[in-house]
Amino acid sequence: MNQTISDLTTRRSVRAYSDRMPSKADLETICQAGLYAATGMGTQSPIILAVTNKALRDRLSRLNAQVMNTDSDPFYGAPVVLTVLVDTDTAVTPVEDGSLMMGNMLNAAHALGLSSCWINRAREVFASDEGKAILKDLGIEGNYLGIGNCIVGYAQGPEPQARPRKENRIHWVE
Repeated sequence: MNQTISDLTTRRSVRAYSDRMPSKADLETICQAGLYAATGMGTQSPIILAVTNKALRDRLSRLNAQVMNTDSDPFYGAPVVLTVLVDTDTAVTPVEDGSLMMGNMLNAAHALGLSSCWINRAREVFASDEGKAILKDLGIEGNYLGIGNCIVGYAQGPEPQARPRKENRIHWVE
């Protein structure tokens, strides 16, 4: 089987991580793959907030947990959070553009032997006053919509097996 197809069909969402930090080179490769995702009319409007700083990672975890009314870590212990944000002033298709970026990064992480998972609630976190303040403090200006958080790291234990695919999900029209 072609390696790309194999990577696409064997990637799984992981929800338990060791605290081992991936290499900067691997994280840069994952982000670069995200930057090459298709965007509506070629606007290239999504950006990546690449967080390896533990204090900011933990702050984002706390904000994300608040959205769910819990105090557990929604990032499952992953040491890296790659948050995708899209400038709604320049994007033609912000949700689609950011979603494609997220998909590229999830698949790139797997191709490099890392584990990942899409974590929601970036929208609510970065719509909040504290989320907006984080972006302002980092010098990120604009009307940004949070699309998702791609958590990355090394799985703590084996990755989950794929569930069987549901039948009748392809409708051929020939």
